Amino acid sequence: MTTLFISDLHLARDRPKATELFVDFLATQANDAEALYILGDLFEYWIGDDAATQIGHRDVIDSLRRINDRGIVTHFMPGNRDFLVGEQFSVETGCIPLADPSVVELYGERVLLMHGDSLCTDDNAHQQFRALVNQPSWRKDFLAKPIEERVRLATDARAQSEFNKSLLTMQIMDVNRLAVEAVMRDFGVRTLIHGHTHRPAIHQFRLDGAQVRRIVLGDWYEQSSILRYLPDEVSFSPHIAPRRQKK
Repeated sequence: MTTLFISDLHLARDRPKATELFVDFLATQANDAEALYILGDLFEYWIGDDAATQIGHRDVIDSLRRINDRGIVTHFMPGNRDFLVGEQFSVETGCIPLADPSVVELYGERVLLMHGDSLCTDDNAHQQFRALVNQPSWRKDFLAKPIEERVRLATDARAQSEFNKSLLTMQIMDVNRLAVEAVMRDFGVRTLIHGHTHRPAIHQFRLDGAQVRRIVLGDWYEQSSILRYLPDEVSFSPHIAPRRQKK
């Protein structure tokens, strides 16, 4: 048995192939897993649980429900794009909500899980955005708006985010080393797994005299990126959906 980790799929109505790949992954490769962890940004944006059908994610919800019904324990941690995922999503999918950050025990080891954007402390604009949307008053006001208005606001924010990325250096968009060391020290762990930066890698380094590692999950833009975590091995592998024959 193995534990699977994914993040940063950024599923959206205008990326149907990514959704198809994810649904196929749940129906096939994920069936052999002991558990599945989704560490944020499953969706390009999420404007409230009541709008799932309107923004084209009913297939995803139904597929997550099926894999949970098959006994594959699935955990969901919101990211900076789908931070408004709420209780109704958990009820409909069967996914277990996971706070950011969280420590879980994997095969006898305490492992810290995060989405990763809170570690990008050099990106001041994003940290200000996080502070704003984490306010209960902001969330209540946004979710009270009509769905059509929420879609427009999310679309505008999506475009602005892409523009802002073009102005930032790669260093600013990556995690801050001191922030990584501080959070690993605070939680007393030797392994950190996160997404957000879209730079899959396993970074080995020393912290307070101990050998530690930071595992970064990849995105699902060019291909899928799946972390397979076993007791004595961790590795990345893509999932390739079979070609469907034309009728």
